Amino acid sequence: MIRRVLSFMALAGMALAPAVSVAAAMQGGETVERVVMVMRHGVRPSTKFPATPPGTTREPWPEWSTPAGDLTMHGAEAIRRLGTFDRMLMIQQGLLPATGCAPAGTLSAWASAASRAIKTGRAFLDTLVPGCTTTLDHPAGEDEDETFHPSDAGLALDGDVALAAALRLAPPGGIAAEAARNADAFRVLERVTGCCPGKACGTRKPPCTASERGSRLVAEPGAKPDMKGALSFASTAGQTILLQYLEGMPMAQVGWGRASPADIRTMLRFHPIKFRYETRPPYVSRRLAAPLARRVLDAVEGRSGKVTLLFGHDTNLAALGGFYDLHWTMADYPRDDVAPGGAIGFEVVRQADGRRFVRAFSQAQTMNQVRSLAVLDRVQRPHRRYLTIPGCRAGVCALDAFSRLTSGLLQPPNR
Repeated sequence: MIRRVLSFMALAGMALAPAVSVAAAMQGGETVERVVMVMRHGVRPSTKFPATPPGTTREPWPEWSTPAGDLTMHGAEAIRRLGTFDRMLMIQQGLLPATGCAPAGTLSAWASAASRAIKTGRAFLDTLVPGCTTTLDHPAGEDEDETFHPSDAGLALDGDVALAAALRLAPPGGIAAEAARNADAFRVLERVTGCCPGKACGTRKPPCTASERGSRLVAEPGAKPDMKGALSFASTAGQTILLQYLEGMPMAQVGWGRASPADIRTMLRFHPIKFRYETRPPYVSRRLAAPLARRVLDAVEGRSGKVTLLFGHDTNLAALGGFYDLHWTMADYPRDDVAPGGAIGFEVVRQADGRRFVRAFSQAQTMNQVRSLAVLDRVQRPHRRYLTIPGCRAGVCALDAFSRLTSGLLQPPNR
């Protein structure tokens, strides 16, 4: 058993995980009994064409052959490469058989009602359990999807309370100060787009003044806060240029030929900033992530088989991160960003003395692994690291402690 666990550790690259969680979790032989993974869909175009209003970039956005917001063929193939790697891991862990199909009830899979999430789930299952008949459940529409689209399914928030909770996360000086401390990333964005963020290019071109980078957070009745202005534009533009790069577009098309990989990583800083204020505040995240957290709890407590897979969106992972106050760095992405195809997971492990623990992890391919459709194997691995779970001793939870923690968090705060 110890040999098997150490082999898995080498395969997954866990030796570089944070010492606080590995030291607590890896003491003697252990068995991974169950795993639940919440995965963002793979590479897609922007969810609308054009990605930003006409005239807010110097040249029009490049065209895609895939419909707006749908999984691309390239994105599906990158997900299949990830499924092949996770199959190796799960066989090594003893969660899946090395040959043949797992017994009924071993694996359950649920996807968002959005086409890109359903196609991501199917692509992942194609190589995780090749040749096996596996049901991928999903609602008929987003207005019936309380797990991944709770607001569309009828969840209502107090917009004013949500805004107040978000503003408590801002630095001294508020949202304006948040924009100011990211002036260097704005300069990169402005050079690449050729415009001041969110402004009509014909009226003002870079360099831009601090006042032109104005941003504000506003309350939305019954919903989470909404970021307006330069920070919102920057999040959308940076994410769109990332997706061009991941799709394998020629560099002459990625950011109109003005964006290097280093530039992309800098511009991606805006994406988790938007989530920090819109989705991660406790009042918001503990409501938006509650249906997803209940599925996680069912999985770790053994009510959905050995392997539970949930295919959704970056908003879902951001909300789940806020729910548990988890923080991560996926591969070469900014802190708390969610990579396309990236996942947050929870393992239930039984130690040699019979005690059971829950440990969290993040997983993602690097940007170049997706762009090049790299074969993932024992040498070239995706980035996979253990995370600290706040509220648990040394960041790793005994199973009953994790159950109590989750159940307590499912009682939403008043503000």
